[in-house]
Amino acid sequence: MPEQQADDNAEIREELLAVVRKFRDEKIIPFAAHFDEADEYPEAIVEGMKELGLFGITVPPEYGGLGLDILTYAQIVEELAYGWMSVSGFLNTHFMGCYLIKTFGTDEQKARLLPKMATGEIRGAYSLSEPDAGSDVASIRTKAVRDGDVYVVNGTKMWLTNGREAGLVVTLVRTDPDPASKHRGMSVLLVEKEPGPTYQGITVGPNIHKLGYRGVETVELTFDDHKVPAANLLGGEEGQGFFQMMSAVELGRINISARAVGVARRAFEESIRYAQQRETFGRPIAQHQAIQFKLAEMGTKLHAARLMCYDAAQRKARGERCDLEAGMAKYFASEACWEICQEALRIHGGNGYAAEYPIERLYRDAPLMIVGEGTNEIQKMVIGRRLIEDHAI
Repeated sequence: MPEQQADDNAEIREELLAVVRKFRDEKIIPFAAHFDEADEYPEAIVEGMKELGLFGITVPPEYGGLGLDILTYAQIVEELAYGWMSVSGFLNTHFMGCYLIKTFGTDEQKARLLPKMATGEIRGAYSLSEPDAGSDVASIRTKAVRDGDVYVVNGTKMWLTNGREAGLVVTLVRTDPDPASKHRGMSVLLVEKEPGPTYQGITVGPNIHKLGYRGVETVELTFDDHKVPAANLLGGEEGQGFFQMMSAVELGRINISARAVGVARRAFEESIRYAQQRETFGRPIAQHQAIQFKLAEMGTKLHAARLMCYDAAQRKARGERCDLEAGMAKYFASEACWEICQEALRIHGGNGYAAEYPIERLYRDAPLMIVGEGTNEIQKMVIGRRLIEDHAI
């Protein structure tokens, strides 16, 4: 990238991040506790995100987006998660859908869908998991049978973030029941629907009540002879679905690591502020060595997690293979976030257990990053295989 272009992008990034921080401080943080406790969809916040153009950050300018890089995307996710982690969830699956269409879509698919996704008029969901298939992607059962100029889809998908409100569900289906390789029998369909609980052979289940990650819907979605135009086959070629979706998973894992950094940073900053205000035995607890040790460990883990997240984002932006780095970032950042939130609760003592303080919510939100976009046990398998591959003797 030419030096001038890099400088211009950095300037745009900083200006946008300043706007996002202001929006976060004024429109998210004051209302997060209410929406979280009520498990209520924050419509006003989402509309504000649309007005800022956040749904089109990485969409190319020719399709109405801002055309910014994945590092900028990761930094915006971090800032939003700092305010309320659920808000960053509205962007993750949407961006995965944008990425898949931008990277693999036909010219017609890009021209028809990306402009509306850039404005948030169409919000995207990403559908891979099923009730009996999550980490084992090759075991998906949802079938799409070609019938003339449509695919007839039957099956059930699980854990769809944005599944009810989405107008587009990027869905992994099995188009070949007996392929030479299980991974070759899958394709991606761009399922268009109206937001809501039912739509022409699609039934969206009720929101799953969760420990944390509230306010954003997480649903089951069932296809019953739902017809999808054959023109909505991503890229126009069957059998590419597994590889397309795994490419998007790298972006999802970068998102998870950025969310983890945002939540961990909020927990750390709340803790270091509280430690300087709370007094025991005649002095602020920040002056006690036990608390200083906790803060030192928290700050170090946070710094390392951020660097790993940004490194993976920059590799992805350059078009490099980054399943190793994205897996490492997701694994390390999510574990660090969970550990930092636990220490934050200890520093706050009884107040950390009270809903009056944000630590209680951060403590409930942190586990999502450990299981989201592939459990950390799966991350370690991916990391281990890649390390052996890269250091084969």
